[in-house]
Amino acid sequence: MSELSAYRPNVGVVLFHPNGQVWLGRRAGAPEPYNWQFPQGGVDEGEDLEAAARRELAEETGARSVTRLARTDGWIVYDFPEGMGGPKAWRGFKGQKQVWFAFRFEGADAEIDLAAHHEPEFDAWRWGYLEEAPDLVVPFKRTAYEKVVTAFSTLAARKP
Repeated sequence: MSELSAYRPNVGVVLFHPNGQVWLGRRAGAPEPYNWQFPQGGVDEGEDLEAAARRELAEETGARSVTRLARTDGWIVYDFPEGMGGPKAWRGFKGQKQVWFAFRFEGADAEIDLAAHHEPEFDAWRWGYLEEAPDLVVPFKRTAYEKVVTAFSTLAARKP
């Protein structure tokens, strides 16, 4: 693996419904079919990783009524595709290094507010199954999502 300093620090969140399903968001403006993902975002300088995960979750989904269930060990890394634009790539990062958190949602669905903070990251959401997430996300994140599925599979409901 390349030097970790070449990767932007990031956190990801798998939000579990009490029934074991997971929150999936459709990326605003992203083309189908690989436009669904979990909340994620950058870590501010000196910010605690769990605090960053809770902040990103609240900003992107409005969800605050959560209980921590688990977190991944170490960094899960993915590279940006060649020629990818956007502010993360412009800052010279090769990709992102992530720590993932699993939270149980303790609120009602009405708490979800995709416009809770700044311009919405997602334009739709649904409860789904953890095991389906790698097939829904953009291909360059798929291996990272497979690792997240493995890490949190004991918490998840199985797809019928």
